[in-house]
Amino acid sequence: MGESGGANVEIAKHLTEHHHSGGSAELPIVEILEAVLLAVVAIATAWSGYQASLWTGHQAKLYSEASKLRIQSQGAEAFANQERVYNAATVVEWLKAEAHGDKVLADIFEKRLLPEFRPAFLAWKKTDPLHNPDAPAGPQSMTEYRNAKTEAAVALDTQATKKFEEGSDAIQHSDQFVRVSVTLATVLLFIALSQRFKTRGVRIGLLATAMLMLGFQIHHIFALPWASSAAGEVHEKADS
Repeated sequence: MGESGGANVEIAKHLTEHHHSGGSAELPIVEILEAVLLAVVAIATAWSGYQASLWTGHQAKLYSEASKLRIQSQGAEAFANQERVYNAATVVEWLKAEAHGDKVLADIFEKRLLPEFRPAFLAWKKTDPLHNPDAPAGPQSMTEYRNAKTEAAVALDTQATKKFEEGSDAIQHSDQFVRVSVTLATVLLFIALSQRFKTRGVRIGLLATAMLMLGFQIHHIFALPWASSAAGEVHEKADS
């Protein structure tokens, strides 16, 4: 639980103890209402602090997963670049052999091409690149060209971005629950003030204000998404 949540619960406890020891002569209904409000504030504060802690933990976990996926994406992209360089160098040597009419050497270089690259190379070869000025610049310009590692790198990077955005949302939810806990401290202040006044109208007015603020914060708690400690589970609420 956050520091603000724990402080609110302690304040509610002290207010309840002070109230019972004071022997107030106010109407029982007002005293009961104050006790109920204090109990609700204590429970709401504890829950808000708990949720803030869970969301902070989820944020750290999601950011860690995003970093891991980003590293994997960079590794896959590095392998893809190595394959592109290898295939490009092999194609250059094939062109030299073809230009010099060395069919045996050209066939050797063609066989050295990576299997995934060969369909694009064969399609490019049919365009007669040595004699056709309109031929594509290279096999990588052909529609048949693909690189599984590049595709994997893009997919991993997309996942990393999604995890990072989820982590950003998680820290925002944590901040929202912290704000609820802080606002609930104001509710405790109004309850404390109401116990200091002997005038019935003022006391009831302060309690009414506390009830309105508390009701708004309870609604806010139920409107926010709830996190669970079980495998990072999240329970979406309302439109959040």
